[in-house]
Amino acid sequence: MSGLLVAGTTSDAGKSVVTTGLCRAFARRGVSVAPYKAQNMSNNSMVCAGRDGVAAEIGRAQWVQALAAGVAPEPAMNPVLLKPGSDRRSHVVLLGQPAGEVSSSDWEAGRRHLAEAAHAAYDDLASRFDVIVAEGAGSPAEINLRAGDYVNMGLAQHASLPTIVVGDIDRGGVFAAMYGTLALLSPEDQELIAGFVVNKFRGDASLLAPGLRQLEELTERRVFGVLPWDPTLWLDSEDALDLEGRRGGSAARKVAVVRLPRISNFTDVDALGIEPELDVVFVSDPRDLGDADLVVLPGTRATISDLAWLRSRGLDVAIAEHARRGKPVLGICGGCQMLGRSISDPEGVEGPAGSVVEGLGLLEHTTTFDPVKTLVLHEPAGYEIHHGRVTGETARATVTATMVHGSLEDDATRARYLAEALGVTSRASFPAARQRRIDLIADLVEEHLDVDALLRLAQDGAPIRRAGSPHSARGEAPLGGVGAVSG
Repeated sequence: MSGLLVAGTTSDAGKSVVTTGLCRAFARRGVSVAPYKAQNMSNNSMVCAGRDGVAAEIGRAQWVQALAAGVAPEPAMNPVLLKPGSDRRSHVVLLGQPAGEVSSSDWEAGRRHLAEAAHAAYDDLASRFDVIVAEGAGSPAEINLRAGDYVNMGLAQHASLPTIVVGDIDRGGVFAAMYGTLALLSPEDQELIAGFVVNKFRGDASLLAPGLRQLEELTERRVFGVLPWDPTLWLDSEDALDLEGRRGGSAARKVAVVRLPRISNFTDVDALGIEPELDVVFVSDPRDLGDADLVVLPGTRATISDLAWLRSRGLDVAIAEHARRGKPVLGICGGCQMLGRSISDPEGVEGPAGSVVEGLGLLEHTTTFDPVKTLVLHEPAGYEIHHGRVTGETARATVTATMVHGSLEDDATRARYLAEALGVTSRASFPAARQRRIDLIADLVEEHLDVDALLRLAQDGAPIRRAGSPHSARGEAPLGGVGAVSG
């Protein structure tokens, strides 16, 4: 098997960015490459076509990484997707299809079948592609979870994957995080750690160099490069962690996106964010709607609960007043359901069985929840992921609702909506902008990381040492001797 695991010192360290950049960089070299993440925990997902033609749901990041690699996204690239339902339970999507729930109380035993399916999916991809670039989750040094791990070092052991560890220097403490990550691993897992990548560096590179040299000497692992901070670099996010950074800057028209507590698929508004005449902001205070030109109610994983939250903050009144003044409101998926007359839950999908709650009443449609999830892929853009069946009108005057995520990514659809709702002329192409973002990431990876060395590492698994390493001359395997773990 030829592959590479991109792990991180923490969540949001830059694993997705590095994985995406390497997929595009390897593809530029003519390598048949596929992305892979054994398990995602995210409410931002995407619908793709399964190998049998049935629509399937995967994590958004792997969908984008497949675009970077120039291949069709498929369920094997993200075989396990966990969608948080509460602090203790998550809904499971297995190979693109709903597969029950998993709870924190049976975290290890309840996931054994998921591990088997995830590793089988990796093996399947490895049989069809030259190289797999696998993205880890969280940190490989979460030693309390190591026994049941199949995403980080558990995956690396399964496929004998050389592993690089990405650290975010902007958070501070990156050298301690990298050294500590290695030190906490077992000797067997340490053997697979080939080196490090520093992410989000800004400043004088000469000031960083002594620390890099000492890290290499202490760990006998190579630093494969340092990626600079670039404020224009961003990807379709998997988590709500990224919401504060999603602003369009100061522009003529304000788009206020209601930041629901259980917001999902908020990447729907990314296409609005690239329009130069729009300023997209996420809000949770009704006062922030007062000067908005467009209000967006986005998707949510819990429509009924988030509707109650919206009312508790007085946002329902602010949205109704916005519409009364003839200003546009757009509801997407869960937001669409909220805008209707009522939401019924006869079988207890979101709450007590048989419950019925009143919607915002800005449109006449009704929603009925169904345990069977709807997964539909639309052309030329858009997809559906939902349980609620909507019946009745979904547009009236300035209020528009849709159950289709991603429809604004189609340039023609977005241009029509902006012209009708705001009188704004669209001046951007979202598909082109996404490709530019991917190319920017790949260009930074090409310039600042040793891509050829990483490709050789992925292809033959041999650890690559920096010049002068005590073991570089003999080409020996990496030492496990780091910290107290390995004695």
